[in-house]
Amino acid sequence: MSETSPRVVAFDEASAFVLGGTSGIGLAVARVLQDKGVRRIMLAARNAERGQAAIEALRGPADIRFIACDATDGASVAAGVAAAQAAFGAVDIAVSATTAETMLGLVGNLEMRDIERGLSGIALPPLYLAKAVLAGMKARGGGAIVSVASDAAKVATPGEAVIGAAMAAIAMFSRTLAMEAKRDGIRVNVVTPSLVTGTGSEQRILASPFAAKIFAKATEKAALGLPDAAEIAELVAYLVSPAAARLTGQVVSLNGGISAA
Repeated sequence: MSETSPRVVAFDEASAFVLGGTSGIGLAVARVLQDKGVRRIMLAARNAERGQAAIEALRGPADIRFIACDATDGASVAAGVAAAQAAFGAVDIAVSATTAETMLGLVGNLEMRDIERGLSGIALPPLYLAKAVLAGMKARGGGAIVSVASDAAKVATPGEAVIGAAMAAIAMFSRTLAMEAKRDGIRVNVVTPSLVTGTGSEQRILASPFAAKIFAKATEKAALGLPDAAEIAELVAYLVSPAAARLTGQVVSLNGGISAA
């Protein structure tokens, strides 16, 4: 496939796989993709009950299905992608929007297992998904991969050493993969919000006095206001759309101006 003529699939012809698609940003991404014309969407997450609830919440013109999947297990992610390919014939759009339970904490206060859990829970899912969809996208001459990470990938913040390391891993993996895959028409980008209002992650952060204090300072810098899940989803949808056919290897912050201060 020529670098100047990637295969671009219109939304109404595309099939999407959303890892972490049953809640928060992932669910919002599925909703926006459906609204923009995507007619085949596979939601992947651990909990089948939440998966069914997500399908009900998204009920509309698209064929939306759920596959139980452990995002931290490479074989499970690969099996989920294979199921989507069998059901839809292809995965043209792959979005990782998983969340981890890891909270902020100074390194000196962390247990060894917190470091392992943080790195594996945050960094591995988007890497596994990208690897799982890569061969199919290459065979078809194109595709779009987007990972939702966070601004911790770019900005060092006390209490976010492990989170930042994991998010930076997602960003560098994606940028490197973008260079490797561009000749096959595959685009790879990352979205990095900070605090996203109305999500479970926001609730967990605000429930922790230490985390709430850190993010209160960050929020003061968000002169444009903090985004919600729907706004993050709109950016993700743009990045996987035909309108962004020439855009790859980017790590895009959407945080109301926090990192612009």
